Amino acid sequence: MLTQQEKDFIRYWAANRLRRKKVVTQFLIGIPIGLAFVIPIMINFVSGWYKRAQMEANSQDFNPLVLLVALLLIVGFTAIFYQRHQWDQYEQRYRELLAREDRENTPADPGAPPAVGTNPASDTPDNPRTELPLPASDAPASTSSNGLSPDPSPSQDLQQKAGTN
Repeated sequence: MLTQQEKDFIRYWAANRLRRKKVVTQFLIGIPIGLAFVIPIMINFVSGWYKRAQMEANSQDFNPLVLLVALLLIVGFTAIFYQRHQWDQYEQRYRELLAREDRENTPADPGAPPAVGTNPASDTPDNPRTELPLPASDAPASTSSNGLSPDPSPSQDLQQKAGTN
């Protein structure tokens, strides 16, 4: 039985899953996560506590545009990656809940074979375990010692020696 929270999630995700899969939406929703990575980098850079980085920033070779582009790439990648990961998790949960709901709502078929892992007294004398013969296409082919032609079965070998086929 699904809880009310699980039913609400199924309803919500069925309505919003395609909208949340769009890259633009993922980027816009994920910006705060990207900024959570970039803001500490900027605080570290501006504070000046790392003297070697400060010397590099004050040199003539430093291009602030490169830093800005790198920070924007970090924000974009982190935002989209995080949201795609979250979408995958929600989608997996949604499919698992739907499968569980189908399993619970489907009546058990009395003629269906037992589930894997169950053994309903198949070893009792009244119900001996029987194995079905393999179809001819699935039967293992026997080969001779040289591996080229199949060995004749013992009955075929006796028939050939007796001259009857």
